[in-house]
Parts: sequence; C-alpha cells; structure tokens
Amino acid sequence: MSSATGSTRSGAGRVLVAIYGVFALAATARSLVQLLTKADEAPLAYSLSALAGVVYVAATLGLAEVGPQPRRLAWAAVGFELVGVLTVGTLTVLDPELFPDQTVWSSYGAGYGWLPLVLPFAGLAWLVRTRPRSHG
Repeated sequence: MSSATGSTRSGAGRVLVAIYGVFALAATARSLVQLLTKADEAPLAYSLSALAGVVYVAATLGLAEVGPQPRRLAWAAVGFELVGVLTVGTLTVLDPELFPDQTVWSSYGAGYGWLPLVLPFAGLAWLVRTRPRSHG
C-alpha cells in the first residue's frame, strides 16, 4: 500500500499518471489510425507506435495503482518503455531510413518534445522514491 506522500492520487503522482494517460491515448489512437489507413507504408513504425501505446496504458494503470500488483506492472512497463525509447531512438538516429515514418520513440521522442525520453526516467524515479520501506 502506498503512503500518503507516495500516492499517485494527488500532487506530482497524479500529474505523472495524467501525462502517461495522455501518451497512452495519443500513441494508441495515432497508431490505430495509421495501421487502419496506411499500414502498408510503414508497418514496422506503426506497429512500434501501437506497442508504445500498450506500454503507456500498462504504465498508466500500474502507476495509478489499478489492478493486481500495480507496482510490478509499473516497473515492467516503465522499464520496457525506457529500453524501447533508447533502442528505437538510437536506431532512428543511426539509420533514419530504417523507419519510413516516425514512431512515438523515433529520435528519442523528438516529435513529442522529447517527453518519451524523459517520461520513463520520471516514472522510474517515482517508483524508487515511493518504494515501500522495510522496517527491520
């Protein structure tokens, strides 16, 4: 159970969950439209954006403390998000032709003001800061 200062029900925690929620909606909706209307143009890029959307949904639910074992879900989703944005970001910088269209994580999220790069660090910092302390 979260302490009052570590809860995402108010303050900075609520802002973090809200930002993740916006990214979950934006990435998922954008990728669905792209996959439904022009999947043949850049299937890998659009599929990666869909995957990012699913990861943002999982991170949102985990950070908002929804469902069973939300902290584990949050750790897994935010960790995957960090690996994803670093990997896709690096690949798109080294070989821009690799993805014919942008993904959420292309160029480390440059198309989204680099928030996709900053967000997993903020999420991990929140999880570390609010981790349950053992008393013993």
